[in-house]
Amino acid sequence: MRDSYPPLEPPKRLLLGPGPSPVEPRIYEALRKPIVGHLDPFLFDVAAEIRELLQYVFETRNELTLVISGTGTSGMEAAVSNFVEPGAKVAVFVNGYFCERIAEMVRRQGAELVRLERPWGEAFDAGEAREFIRRERPAVVAFVHGETSTGVVQDGKAICEAAHEVGAIVIADTVTTLGNMPVKVDETGIDVAYSCSQKGLACTPGLAPITVSPRAAERLRQPSAPNRSFYLDLRLLEDYYHYRRYHHTASASLLYAMREALAIVYEEGLERRFERIRTNHRAFVAGIEAMGLEMLVAEPHRLWPLNTPRLPEGIDDVKVRQCLLNEFGIEVLGGFGPLAGKVLRVGIMGAGSTKENVLAVLEALERALAAQGWRAKASGREAAEAFYGQLSASPASTGAQA
Repeated sequence: MRDSYPPLEPPKRLLLGPGPSPVEPRIYEALRKPIVGHLDPFLFDVAAEIRELLQYVFETRNELTLVISGTGTSGMEAAVSNFVEPGAKVAVFVNGYFCERIAEMVRRQGAELVRLERPWGEAFDAGEAREFIRRERPAVVAFVHGETSTGVVQDGKAICEAAHEVGAIVIADTVTTLGNMPVKVDETGIDVAYSCSQKGLACTPGLAPITVSPRAAERLRQPSAPNRSFYLDLRLLEDYYHYRRYHHTASASLLYAMREALAIVYEEGLERRFERIRTNHRAFVAGIEAMGLEMLVAEPHRLWPLNTPRLPEGIDDVKVRQCLLNEFGIEVLGGFGPLAGKVLRVGIMGAGSTKENVLAVLEALERALAAQGWRAKASGREAAEAFYGQLSASPASTGAQA
């Protein structure tokens, strides 16, 4: 044991990985406020504001909208445990790690799992999605809207339409997209969408937003088997948040932080926020391509907040990331599974999606690659600056700033 344990002094990092993302200063201030008890009327007032603001961000009117005390994985497990019954057929679209995680949870529930697969980095087209669902006629369909392992965004419209034709409930993972890109739960037809607090919402980790459509809520209240999870039982969580019946000791501090994070999103406005993130994504890609690198994902299917540039042959991705962290204080992560050593995962999301951060990571990445003998065709930073310059000079510019 040490003689003493002085107050913590965490290192300063620029978090540009797949999450967590940089936290808004206002949220840190919220975390410093005095806590109240988990049954205090004030905390339920905060929870009511969170529900209202989540409806705004999810773009839904769903009454059953709340936050789960847990990370995004708890949201995933809540969606599966509440709507997947033993023996039921569940169709999962699999094109990355988090799709695989959903499939594993489905398997553990004792359901009949059917999969449609695509290589990591590719999206499903509408025709194959419809054909798969109509052929299998599942009770539940699940897909990942923004696959964090690959940088792919999946359009859910055809999936939801076909699922509803056969009477299925649709679960969508919006962990990387909520607050970063349009989710449009109601317009798309998603029945259950879950997310996390630490990516597009620029909050601290520890909470999982979830929203449930009326048709899914009706099924929730008439299960043929009891939910195997007590902690993640949405009926009990609804009783807690809506009817103030004790379920668990919710963290007042995390709820304060979530309320502030959502208020910041609301004040910026969804359209303006999405345009900011999209603009910075495009600037980053312009810099990557000018350097002579390629993006893993084809342009129509790229996530704006999570970018996956391919690494050149012979480059050690671990050394690149160590250089970025040790010399520049920038955290990015690498690929895993079939993409291990082949890509970087660069998150330019939430509060971290700024012009300054785009330019900083491009310049640092170029230097980290040069340290291993690779030479860029042109300056990525200068290409991104030129992109921003063209955008601001255009009469059609939206005025969104990084």
